[in-house]
Amino acid sequence: MVQFPIRRAPVRPGEKKTNTTSPPHGTEQRRGVRLNSCVPIALEWNSGGEIHHGEAKTRVIGHYGCLVVIPLDLAVEQRLQLTNLTSSESSPAVVVWRGSKRPEGWELGIELINPGMGFWGLEL
Repeated sequence: MVQFPIRRAPVRPGEKKTNTTSPPHGTEQRRGVRLNSCVPIALEWNSGGEIHHGEAKTRVIGHYGCLVVIPLDLAVEQRLQLTNLTSSESSPAVVVWRGSKRPEGWELGIELINPGMGFWGLEL
């Protein structure tokens, strides 16, 4: 891969120079690789003393979590148990991001807590 030098705009008189720099365009900013993949999952969580269940399919998966669209309105920081229905492997998880409501449900970013290396059953 060819590396191109980063060119920064000159500082104008009266402006402060900051030490923060943006990474080169195209540099991965996430903890791991992401893969578009449709994996059936089951979710289980406790809310108000009751156990709730839901099923969905992932849109994007990674070593540390996934993006799902599910017709359930879960809050950010909601703790849950996520089960990969293909492999029957489970992991504790937490909702870390909630996006837009789509016709088929809410976009949710879910982070797996201490997932097994082969949790998704795919080479990532």
